[in-house]
Amino acid sequence: MAAIFMKPASSLSAPTSAYSSTTRKHTRPDYIPNKISDPNYVRVLDTTLRDGEQAPGAAMTSEEKLDVARQLAKLGVDIIEAGFPASSKDDAETVKLIAKEVGNTVDSDGHVPVICVVARCNKNDIDIAWDAVKYAKNPRIGTFIATSDIHLKYKLNKSRDQVCAIAREMVAYARSLGCQDVAFTPEDAGRSDKEFLYQVLGEVIKSGATTINVADTVGYNLPSEFAKLTSDIKSNTPGIENVVISTHCHNDLGLATANTLAGANAGARQVEVTINGIGERAGNASLEEVVMAIKCRGNDQLAGLYTGIKTQHIVMTSKKVAEYTGMSVQSNKAIVGANAFAHESGIHQDGMLKFKGTYQIISPEDIGLSRSNESGIVLGRLSGKHALKSRLLELGYELDGKALDDVFLRFKAVAAKKKNLSDGDIEALVSDEVFQPQVIWSVGHVQVTCGTLGLSTATVKLIGVVDGVEHVACSVGTGPVDAAYKAINLITKVPVALLEYSMSSVTEGIDAIASTRVVIHGEDVHSSSDAITGKTVRRTFSGTGAGMDIVVSSVRAYVNALNKMIAFKSVSAAPKVSPDPLNAHKKAKP
Repeated sequence: MAAIFMKPASSLSAPTSAYSSTTRKHTRPDYIPNKISDPNYVRVLDTTLRDGEQAPGAAMTSEEKLDVARQLAKLGVDIIEAGFPASSKDDAETVKLIAKEVGNTVDSDGHVPVICVVARCNKNDIDIAWDAVKYAKNPRIGTFIATSDIHLKYKLNKSRDQVCAIAREMVAYARSLGCQDVAFTPEDAGRSDKEFLYQVLGEVIKSGATTINVADTVGYNLPSEFAKLTSDIKSNTPGIENVVISTHCHNDLGLATANTLAGANAGARQVEVTINGIGERAGNASLEEVVMAIKCRGNDQLAGLYTGIKTQHIVMTSKKVAEYTGMSVQSNKAIVGANAFAHESGIHQDGMLKFKGTYQIISPEDIGLSRSNESGIVLGRLSGKHALKSRLLELGYELDGKALDDVFLRFKAVAAKKKNLSDGDIEALVSDEVFQPQVIWSVGHVQVTCGTLGLSTATVKLIGVVDGVEHVACSVGTGPVDAAYKAINLITKVPVALLEYSMSSVTEGIDAIASTRVVIHGEDVHSSSDAITGKTVRRTFSGTGAGMDIVVSSVRAYVNALNKMIAFKSVSAAPKVSPDPLNAHKKAKP
């Protein structure tokens, strides 16, 4: 972005945009597993599809993961951590899809992302990982084992010598399979004895590791500690000059971004991050925060560090991940939150009107955000498809064909009842029409009766998309939503438990669109192995819906969550065969 200048008044110097020192163009260095030709270049590894998806309720279908991987490639991510293949058949098959397609697609700049997978330090995990990722042009295996004394004693029940031997042997084994790019992570490095860390890392480097990933697994470190840890590893580990140092920081104390930047400033040249900062517990370091901090302050405070991320795709990537995982972005989230570029204080507004650099250190356009209230176009019932498409482009959505047609139909239906549609209304409609799982059941009609004079009842019509058959059921419940959900269960016959239900108003006013999110899990088996603990965990599935009628919005969300769960079950049960989702639910016990 070009710097913004105003003419100085008298003796005052000209204010500048915070980007004024970062306008020079950089070229992404050619990928070499164990080194980077430009010492100022920082590789970005995105682990949204692995660590991010381990957040409760964030499970995505294979199609959704593939679409996110495509978007990450468009964003310019250097390495896409596509999953943990040993956790489930579905994960292994999804990694293969991503490796074959995204891992072999060359963009306009000649870039092909590395496709990485995670494996515990055992041969079975590594075999499955290699079998899944080997189809990529640049495949990588990332293997890990804990190195902190607390993990050795209470989790692994192993000595330091045993852990060191396992790490050394498994890195060598991964290389022996033909994988030329092997990353090693000492889990809980942030609480590990440094001398032991130097020993383990020295051994895995001798065994062929190309990247050493320093993990603050539980978000324990402060930035000064993590910087020193990175610097000490760089100074004391034998052979460290032959590998790339990486960071992997969790956000338990809200310091993941700060620790990641501190690590990069201390010599790390790869950062492991997730979109929107999602991940286990409090999440991971946020890609958008780390990347924009480097872009904004890279020259003056980070010794010229830069990344290859195409920041204009940040907003769209954030929205896709939020919609597919069902994990909404908090309004005050840095960079991508709804309030990130909002100014309500009179003093702030006055400053913004005089010069945007007074209270805005980055440009919204630089991350792909453009607000329609600056264009003067108001969308309503008389607006056409071209105007809607133009507004969608401003908001970061590139829709065409059937996707645009579907959104336009919903837009016209809502516009007939509501005078003007806000950006929030439009985004809710896009979410409800575009960012949804494979359609197995579609909502036909919903009719409810409720109040203080009798039982709440609901009649629901669902249409089986595969066979086109209409199914109708009626049920009673404690309220209209409960009754509707029970009626849906009578139709789908899929044992399910509702874990979370939330609703919010997209905009102000009695005619606001309601956005609903639910999280469910199947009462039969939908499980996978946790990448860290190895324990079997029950998968949960989220769904979202939008509508001016709160019951209809709730029904849409519930059906979308069911669609995701049924589709996931079908793929997991028979990953190499085209599934018949409707038959899948018929086999489930009522």
